[in-house]
Amino acid sequence: MRDHLDGERAPGRDLVETGELVAGSMSRAVAGLLFEPGSAAVQLDERLAACLRDAATVAADLPGTWERARAGAALAFAAELAVTRGHQGRTLRRDDFLRAAAGSRSPAERLVESVVRAARSTTEDRRVRHLGYLVAEVAVSPDIDPALAARALRLAESCSWRQLVFLAAVGRRDRAPLPMASLEDEPRAWTAWGAREDLFDLQRAGLLDPPPSVVRPGGAARPKLRPADLRLTRRGVLVHRLLALDFVREDDVATAIAQLALPS
Repeated sequence: MRDHLDGERAPGRDLVETGELVAGSMSRAVAGLLFEPGSAAVQLDERLAACLRDAATVAADLPGTWERARAGAALAFAAELAVTRGHQGRTLRRDDFLRAAAGSRSPAERLVESVVRAARSTTEDRRVRHLGYLVAEVAVSPDIDPALAARALRLAESCSWRQLVFLAAVGRRDRAPLPMASLEDEPRAWTAWGAREDLFDLQRAGLLDPPPSVVRPGGAARPKLRPADLRLTRRGVLVHRLLALDFVREDDVATAIAQLALPS
């Protein structure tokens, strides 16, 4: 098999294929799309393909199997969603995002590097899909400048997988209502306590409204917080949108809600 550009099997292709450990067989299809596009059943804009291909080549010498797998999977997920968005009529932006200035790299290249680094360092493999999706979403969103994309990535890196699932749950609350039970009591089980701390940390980080209530000595009782009352803040909307959290599976949402151990 002869690969795109250099006529030989490229090390970057092996990296993307290693992503199969995290992303499944889709990674092999994307490897073909990036490195042998003429034989692929679908097409990806060459500007983004070249950016992902270069990132795969740079990361090809990573030593650890799982670190390689997460890096390759993030690139594969970026390509997968970019193809999907193209089929939906959302083509790549035409500004300078994918254009490199003389002697410099493009904003897209820098973002992909940051995403690959974030994917490599996580130990929660399910986050990798959405880190890759961030690249694709920014690539089709001309209203998102590079600094804002970097901010969204930093916010995403600060969130655990369960916290991202909670953001997904709040983001779809209009079509999948959240529980009305109160979170006011402190559960005895550690799992429930940890899940609630994850939720409260999202409030403290300004990703969810209402913000945590502060009760002064002698003040009124703290109002009850119910999951149904939660809303995404603007920064929460940013993370939800750019990480494409609508794709979080319903069973993951149900599991996270169940871990809150709400009274029936």
